[in-house]
Amino acid sequence: MPLWSKLPSRKRERRPSWFRPTGTRSGRLRLPALTAAAVSLAIPLAGCAQVDTTSPADARNHAATTSQARFGTVDCREAKCIALTFDAGPSENSARLLDILKEKHVPATFFLLGKRHIEKYPELVKRMAAEGHEVASHTWDHKILTRIPDRQIREELTRTDDAIEHLTGRKPTLMRPPQGRTDANVHRICRELGLSEVLWSVTAKDYMTTDSALIEKRVLDQASRDGIILLHDLYKGTVPAVPGIIDALKARGYVFVTVPQLLAPGKAEPGKVYRP
Repeated sequence: MPLWSKLPSRKRERRPSWFRPTGTRSGRLRLPALTAAAVSLAIPLAGCAQVDTTSPADARNHAATTSQARFGTVDCREAKCIALTFDAGPSENSARLLDILKEKHVPATFFLLGKRHIEKYPELVKRMAAEGHEVASHTWDHKILTRIPDRQIREELTRTDDAIEHLTGRKPTLMRPPQGRTDANVHRICRELGLSEVLWSVTAKDYMTTDSALIEKRVLDQASRDGIILLHDLYKGTVPAVPGIIDALKARGYVFVTVPQLLAPGKAEPGKVYRP
């Protein structure tokens, strides 16, 4: 059963109109002449199997029962926390996004791609880390991890981790699987590599629109305590929507935190999948 089928109906993603099965047994898709990366970035959360996930609240509660009591600047057991995350950067829009986050004193979590992104914008990766954001992995080339052999899964993850560590001095502990597709085999390899998987609870479908007002509305309509918001700063309409999203959620009493802070005093465990 696909993971998206487990979500409440209001949060299910509708596949883009060009994503159509041909009706053949092979299950091949009829796609326009797009690059593989563009296609894979546009497809919503659609895990290949049922996935056991741990919520931020469960992570915090477990830590409390095991006498772990280390917090950062926010105690999300008391505060109304929400995490802002961005996939598939850095991009030409990331500098402006970082300016906005700095101006509004908001930390974010960035799940970065290696090929054509970390490679192209290394100074932005350094800036993300220097300004207190969590820098994590979205794989090297956005390959669907459930469709490739173990050797390639490891390469997709280790190559990105090594590139981030080289630039920031810190190896990532979090990753987000492309399209949200994961399974027991991916969990096993992530555990071996010291990585936890992070999914999301809010998506604006910003890969399907350049309307910043619509992106903002979709996020605000879905936002809830302990939420993890998924956006992509490489799309034209996304960064202009961010100031309005931040201001509106702050007005509702939300406190923005990174994903690790959302789990504190719990700590993300390698091989586990986290999702509100």
